[in-house]
Order: sequence, then structure tokens, then C-alpha cells
Amino acid sequence: MALTLYVDTARWRAHQQSILQQFPGIVPVCKGNGYGFGHERLSDEAARFGSDILAVGTTYEAARIKDFFSGDLLVLTPFRLGEEPVPLPDRAIRSVSSVEGVRGLVGARVVVEVMSSMKRHGISEEDLPKLHAAIEDVRLEGFAIHLPLDRTDGSTAIQEVGAWMERLHNARLPLHTMFVSHLRSDELAQLQQQFPQTRFRARIGTRLWLGDPDATQYRGAVLDVTRVAKGDRFGYRQQKAAGDGYLVVVAGGTSHGVGLEAPKALHGMMPRAKGVARAGLATMNRNLSPFVWAGKQRWFAEPPHMQVSILFVPGEVAPPQVGDELVAHLRNTTTQFDRLLDH
Repeated sequence: MALTLYVDTARWRAHQQSILQQFPGIVPVCKGNGYGFGHERLSDEAARFGSDILAVGTTYEAARIKDFFSGDLLVLTPFRLGEEPVPLPDRAIRSVSSVEGVRGLVGARVVVEVMSSMKRHGISEEDLPKLHAAIEDVRLEGFAIHLPLDRTDGSTAIQEVGAWMERLHNARLPLHTMFVSHLRSDELAQLQQQFPQTRFRARIGTRLWLGDPDATQYRGAVLDVTRVAKGDRFGYRQQKAAGDGYLVVVAGGTSHGVGLEAPKALHGMMPRAKGVARAGLATMNRNLSPFVWAGKQRWFAEPPHMQVSILFVPGEVAPPQVGDELVAHLRNTTTQFDRLLDH
């Protein structure tokens, strides 16, 4: 009995191919939990469609993925002086976001990240003159820019990338390759036309692996079903059942990521109102689970356990049977499955 990720493999791969066609020279990203699929599976998929490079989040991920993928490995987290050394093969490429970082990687393959409007990390325009001498001691693979998802100041992604291309050109720095993130395919094509001497390579993870949500589905197996009457005590905290119904034990708990939720940026009154309503219900120990039965997401009977969740199904609803599977609406990037099944 398990929390299972079902993959409609043909559909999933058809979506991959549509993204590959839209973004020539794509750099697939495999970081974190492998977007819910795992590092090994995504490494196999990248090799299957012939990618020469795979982007990973950290040096620790690169150390694991090097055994699954034989091409270049681009580490997205910038190098920092004094960081713990992790043995990596020569095909590893380090991102750097400072002149000091470049100087600390003598002989290494590097991609220099420039500071975008994200203001997360990147080399500044003022430091470009110092970069000239520093890159003589490394193998420069190109520059990179990480763009925001939303733009509220009226500017465009093309304008921001174009401005950096001009700065790098004016600083007489080599512009053979520019790695970009969060560009549409038409924007990428426009930049490629505007700067034909530079190869633009889009780093893409979410859109590549998770762009067709109907290609995948999580399901948790029902382990036990117990009838309860209103007022019956149950669970770790021995709280009372709010009404007649069933306690349904389903595979999938906190170790799988069930019950975990990343903070969201709310825009508009309706999403904010819903957030307030959810918070109010939570103070009354009413939390909606991700598991669906009889067409509705069911409430947690109590907070999820490590490997299972206990749901409350009201008495007027026919309960599931042991062995049934409940669809679970889970966030791929925070979920760890027990097994993955292609179908």
C-alpha cells in the first residue's frame, strides 16, 4: 500500500517534445526533489531526448546526479569562497556571481550570472571592468540571467536581457553564450534574431516536466476504514468525532510532503479572503486534505502522521474500501512518492 505517482508516459513525453521544439538548445533543470519525479528519472529523460547538459541546484545534487547523467552538469547555486568542497568531474560547470568567485575558480568551467531585476544574486555593471582580467584564468562557458516571473514596472524581459547584452558588449566581454530563465519562446526567438552572434540557451524545469498537469497523478492507497459515531474519541489527541462517519486511513503523510504548503503570493481580494477563511478553519482544527473521495477533497480527521493520513468521510457518503486509491492534489516539488508507475 503506497502513495503512487502515476505517469501517462506517452503524454508526458509528447509535452517534453513540444517544449524542446519551442526552445532550441534547451538546458533541462533537475533540482530539489527532481520536480517530484526524482533525479534518476529526470536524468534518464534528459539523456533520452539527447540533451548535452543538465542544470542542477547544488554541488551536492551534482555529486549524486553525475552517476545518472553523462553530459555536462551546470550547478545553478553560485560558488562562494570558503564553501565545502565537493568532488565533481571536469564536466561540472560552476555558476559564479562575483569577481571574487571567478578568481576562486582558477582553471574551472564557469558561467557568470549577472544581476537582474530579481536582485537575488549576480555580478553588477560596476564590476564588469574587473571581470576582464579574472576570466582569463577560467574556462568561460557564457553568461546567465535569471528573470522574474512577473513584471509590474512596464518593462519587458527582452529589454532587460538586451540591456545586459549591451553592457557586456561595451565591456568587451565574450558573448558566445547567454543562459536565460523565464522567457517565452517568442521572446527567445526575438533575442536570437537581435543578437545572432550569441547562442541563447533557456534553462527550463517546471514548464518542461510539469507543464501538462494531466500527464501525472498522485494516488494514495486506502489502508483502513473505521466507522465512528458522533462524540467517539479517536487519534493521538483523542478528540471527539464531530459527527457520524468514517475514519479513512490513507497512504501519504508528512514524510511524503502531505500537509506541507509553500507560502503563496496573493493578488486580489478573493484569494486573500479565501486565505483568511482557511486560517480561521485551521484554528478550529479543520484542515482540508489533498485527498479526494466521491468528488470532493476530504477533511483531515487530525494532522497527518508521518506515513499516513486519517480523513473524515461523513456518514451519508459511501466510504472507500481497503485497497481503493484516492486521488491526491499534491505539489510535485514538495512530494516524495513511494513508487512511480508508468502507464
